Amino acid sequence: MAKPADATTKTEEQDEQEQQESPTLDSKYRLILVAAQRSKQLQKGARPRVEMDAQRHKPTRIALEEVQRGVVNFSIIDKE
Repeated sequence: MAKPADATTKTEEQDEQEQQESPTLDSKYRLILVAAQRSKQLQKGARPRVEMDAQRHKPTRIALEEVQRGVVNFSIIDKE
């Protein structure tokens, strides 16, 4: 059964909007901080967002791969 064209378009637009919301990784330190937070989520039972064998790779490695591929959304909070 085919999906309506409107449903596909909305999904693509939502994906583009989500990608635009996350800022770029401007330093290796931010990469590590974001990956560390994601690793904690994985250790608490979150499902991986990339296809990797969880038996062969530790949560830290999976989290780094997710961040490098851009599938983890994050935001930068400015301190006032």
